[in-house]
Amino acid sequence: MHDIVIRPFEAADAKAAAELFYASVHLGTLEYYSQEERQAWAARVPPTSEWRRRLAAQYTYMALEDKTLAGFMTLADDGHIDLAFVAPDYIGKGVAKRLYDVIEAKAREIGVARLHAEASHLARIFFARQGWAEISRQEVMRNNIPLTNFIMEKPLN
Repeated sequence: MHDIVIRPFEAADAKAAAELFYASVHLGTLEYYSQEERQAWAARVPPTSEWRRRLAAQYTYMALEDKTLAGFMTLADDGHIDLAFVAPDYIGKGVAKRLYDVIEAKAREIGVARLHAEASHLARIFFARQGWAEISRQEVMRNNIPLTNFIMEKPLN
């Protein structure tokens, strides 16, 4: 693996990020979610314009190897990590950790007191390794299918 570069989101990244999200849900979470659950979570690749708005509205960082998008992570002003996705071929190779380190540093820089997220089974394992606490397990409805995720947080003092 070449060097992974972390940089802020650019509008031109939206299509690749939407495609990565879809691939990550359908291939990266195979051992945690059923076909029906993955289909409910991501029935199709999200529209590029929708993702451009969603990613531009937050602090979003992209991980790239050469010109290939390896992952991305977002941070809202209130400390919410909305999206944290790594391309299936890059899972377990340190991409999420590199992105997370940038996100946590940004949160500290802007004065966030607490990071929080609704983590998937896979993200739950990752966030726990970063010192996060699991607050509760919950079921969320996506296209009339219940999906399990975990409310997690990490105080930043």
